[in-house]
Amino acid sequence: MQETRARLLIVDDEAPIRMALSAILDEFGYSVRTADDGFSALAEMRREIPDVIVADLNMPRMSGFELLSVVRRRFPAIQAIAMSAAFSGDGVPPGVAADAFYEKGTHPGLLFRILKAMTQSPRLSSSDRPNSMAPIWIPRNGHDPAGEPYVMVTCTECLRTFPQVLGKGLDGIHQADCVYCSSPIEYAIVQPQDSALPQAFQRKPGAGAPTSLGVPNLCF
Repeated sequence: MQETRARLLIVDDEAPIRMALSAILDEFGYSVRTADDGFSALAEMRREIPDVIVADLNMPRMSGFELLSVVRRRFPAIQAIAMSAAFSGDGVPPGVAADAFYEKGTHPGLLFRILKAMTQSPRLSSSDRPNSMAPIWIPRNGHDPAGEPYVMVTCTECLRTFPQVLGKGLDGIHQADCVYCSSPIEYAIVQPQDSALPQAFQRKPGAGAPTSLGVPNLCF
């Protein structure tokens, strides 16, 4: 066992997945903490910065799209693995601020091998890793009392959240200034189906919600 255990933060809104991955990765010598969404993950990171974060992309409140964008800007030295059952392929989805991708439902040994490669490689310093490679990806939140579509934006500087009314167009990169600290923010809207993704990394048909990763399948 390593003298200093690599610190992992597993972020997933499905409790069985969190518990199973935590138990198995702990057996393999990692120090594991868990969070059930992006907001909880940020709270955990205030207590201790992990070496690697493994985040589901589709979660309520704050999705993995947004969480990983915030992490890349505020904590660029942290290595990140995006995971989802809504996509297929072995590359990182376009625009997602992650270093690797794990397709949920495939053999979990693949995730372990990704983690092993990450934790045994020399760690990048904050200056070696770009911190603005992707906009914040956030889901639509519905309509405000005036009937206007809006989203909840988390500032990448002060980490406070505020509502932002959308214009007519939902595609492309949007810009806003934080209402608290006035920092400029770029964000993009996560669409239910993204036909613009390349063929090598298409959203799976009917994959609106992540597929549960059953505990019996978690064998290496």
